[in-house]
Amino acid sequence: MSLEKHDLLHELPESKEAIHLLKTNSNHFAKLFDEYHELDHEIHRIETGAENTADEYLETQKKQRLSLKDQLYTMIREYEASTAS
Repeated sequence: MSLEKHDLLHELPESKEAIHLLKTNSNHFAKLFDEYHELDHEIHRIETGAENTADEYLETQKKQRLSLKDQLYTMIREYEASTAS
């Protein structure tokens, strides 16, 4: 089982500029981005045994992370599409 973090910049290196600009210019994106990373760190701590919790809680957190990731991906793709020449 892989315990790597699901860092958005790591997963979307080609979108680094768009992510930076969205974080700077969109409070909504910045809030979701921060929430995503806090959740990702928490899940990582649970998976590595640094924190103990119920399996149901971990699954709920993973679903929330996926939902946030989907929202962020959509915003990034829409931003990139709107700025493409």
